[in-house]
Amino acid sequence: QVQLVESGGGLVRAGGSLRLSCAASTQSFTCNGMGWYRQAPGKERELVARIPAGGSTEYADFVRGRFTISRGSAENTVSLEMNSLKPEDTAVYYCDAHCWKVVNVEGARIERHFWGRGTRVTVSS
Repeated sequence: QVQLVESGGGLVRAGGSLRLSCAASTQSFTCNGMGWYRQAPGKERELVARIPAGGSTEYADFVRGRFTISRGSAENTVSLEMNSLKPEDTAVYYCDAHCWKVVNVEGARIERHFWGRGTRVTVSS
């Protein structure tokens, strides 16, 4: 199992900044791909940004140029630097980790996505 803990959410004014952090704790999994999603009240969860295990960093159109995602130096960590925040950025932000582990001597692997409980971001006008 993998446990993800997010931090950094809070209440900020429009135009302000926040840095979200996520750490995935696991004894047997390796998490090579990590990202951030968000869910606003009454809306479905949507991708904010992600760093796939074997691909380029991806950003949603509504955050490109304002948010920056990066992997931390510590294993299984990811951060989201959010600048020029807007009221429409108000949402619960969730950390996602794509993780795997070897399950037999042939090297077969299982892969799973794990989610954090979320951290709330509120941007006031």
